[in-house]
Amino acid sequence: MKQSRSELEADGWAFALHLYAQPGIADACLMLQDEAGVDVMMFLMTIFAAVRHRVLLTPAEIRELDEVCRPWREQIVQPLRALRTRLKTGPLPAPSSATEPFRSTIKAAELAAEQLQNQLLAERLPLRAPERDPLAPEDLRSVLRSVVTLALEKRPGKQLSDLQSSIDAIVDAAMQDTR
Repeated sequence: MKQSRSELEADGWAFALHLYAQPGIADACLMLQDEAGVDVMMFLMTIFAAVRHRVLLTPAEIRELDEVCRPWREQIVQPLRALRTRLKTGPLPAPSSATEPFRSTIKAAELAAEQLQNQLLAERLPLRAPERDPLAPEDLRSVLRSVVTLALEKRPGKQLSDLQSSIDAIVDAAMQDTR
């Protein structure tokens, strides 16, 4: 039975939260975000398409998803993240117990913005008949390398090989959902 886009969005969000909560995955995702500029929400949706729907996105499809969500990411998600991160170190009166509730509010807004991005991605996710059943780790690894390679286009000097251990950790955790 084909899922509606709202069901796809809900499943994609639940999948992202579940995977992100696995040991070491948040750190691996943040490494890819910080070092390569990877859009973690798009990265997780790409994994969702492969693991749950057996759809391996092509580099062109990954680029299209990136184009769709880039304005939201750059104009909303990233500024919220920057503000939340900045409140960890200042300016005065931050960081303090008085500013922590405000920082928590910004963190909740950032999470809500990521959930809206998930909705946008689910609406544009190219779904088709399953391509791989069962999904092989190398298939998923290849798709994720494409996501990271796209992000690295804006980070000259960074190498995909430097990030491989993060990709591998995420692939290992994601493959647990296929068993």
